[in-house]
This record gives sequence, C-alpha cells and structure tokens, in this order.
Amino acid sequence: MAEIWQSLKNVFSSFSDWKFVVTFLVFVAIFTFGYYCLFAFLKGNGTKGLIITFTITLIASAIVFMLWDVFLTKVFLIVPVIFVFGIVLLYSNEIKRKIKIGESKTDTKSSHKNYDEEEVNNCINAIITALQNMSKKDIGAILVLSNNNISTQILDSGVKLDADISSQLIESVFFPKTPLHDGAMIINGTKITATGCFLPLSQNDSIPKELGTRHRAGIGISETVDVTVLIVSEETGIISIVRGGKITRYADTVMLKNALSRFYWQELIKDR
Repeated sequence: MAEIWQSLKNVFSSFSDWKFVVTFLVFVAIFTFGYYCLFAFLKGNGTKGLIITFTITLIASAIVFMLWDVFLTKVFLIVPVIFVFGIVLLYSNEIKRKIKIGESKTDTKSSHKNYDEEEVNNCINAIITALQNMSKKDIGAILVLSNNNISTQILDSGVKLDADISSQLIESVFFPKTPLHDGAMIINGTKITATGCFLPLSQNDSIPKELGTRHRAGIGISETVDVTVLIVSEETGIISIVRGGKITRYADTVMLKNALSRFYWQELIKDR
C-alpha cells in the first residue's frame, strides 16, 4: 500500500514542472481526439460491446501506467495499440468505405456542373411525377442519382441507355414483369445512364426487417458511394430517400424536391 501511495505522489509531483504540464495537455488532446474518432466509428457500426471493452482496457492500462514499474508499463501500454490494430483489421472494409465516400464527395465538388435551370426543373418534375405515380400503383422502383461516381462494374450489370429523363420512360422501365424492372436506374446529371443494374446490399444488421432487397440495395450503394437514392416500395408504395446509409421514409413532394435540388445544385437544403 505504501508503494502505491508513493507512486501516486510521484505522479502528482510531476505536475509542478510546466514543461511536463504542457506536454501532458498536448498528449491528452491528441489521444482524446483519436479515441473520440474511434468511439464514433464503433458506435456508427453498432458495436457498443467493443466500446465498453476498449474503455475498460484503457482504464486498466492507465492504472498500470501509474502504479507499476517501467518494464511492465511498457508491456501494458501495448495493449490499447494491439486493440486498435485489431479493430482496423476487423473493420477494414468499413474504413475503406469511409475513405471512398470522402473521396467521392471531393470529386463531386470539383466536377460540379452548371445545369440549365429550366432543364433541371423539368428533370426534377419528371422524377417526382414518376415516383408518385408508381407509389399510387404500388410499383417498386429504385433510382440512383450519381455524379459520374458509379463503378463500371455496376453500370455493366445493367443496360446502358444515355437517355433524357422523362416520367414516361422511368415508369415504363419499372412496370411489373418488364425485363429491367427489378434492377436500379442510374441517373447521372440530366441523363438516365443505365437501368436494370445490380447494387451491393448493405450488411447493416440495424436495418428494419420490413425493408426488402430494394431498400437494402439503396442503403448499400449509399454507404460506399456519395449518391442520393430514391426508392418506391412495391409492398406499401412508400417513397424513401437514402443518403450516406441513412434512410428517410414517407417522402412527400417537398422532401423529394429538396433532395433533387440538393443533388443538382449541391445546395445544403434542409429536409422538411
């Protein structure tokens, strides 16, 4: 007990040196930011158990750092490093996904197009009209609004069109029992680039069970690429908007117009 008390006195006595205090505060700030980013990442992937385990490991390592001799301190400081390394290996795909989304956002800003206002308004109205018509008839559909950032592999899985956007064309593609109605339509700017495309399905376990393959595909592509996805449920006719892996259901005219305006003009328009 006396040795522990003496170790604590030695630790607190170090704070009388201003250089030590400055160095200590800098390291605290750096590690606090690093651990915040790590915890935010783990929370976003639904792994609360790992957060608890990692927190306990950090506390145990801190206690060891203060109370044990130098050799054992070095050994126990390796524990959090190994833990972080294990998380990087375990979630390598998710980390790559975050990096890709960051890169695609940068590319989107740099490749911003100055669309003609009348042309854009016609496209927005055509898409909204098609979505609402299909919603009334319970016709399933999935539209991906992209900025030249969809992989060739996805585009090649469907049929390339390079057609002007019109409500009639969109509705005819998704009409039940047509050859391309099950796949996704890729819209790039004011053109329909391809349709009948297959998208990667999200592996997120927190997605509600009532959401089917279309919704899981829409969430999946938005997790890996910076796109806006519009979905019509075949079972309920509910229209959903998906961005960044997050889905907003029961989209009305105002919400759809906001999402489409943000896509075309890159404005930060708040959803209703």
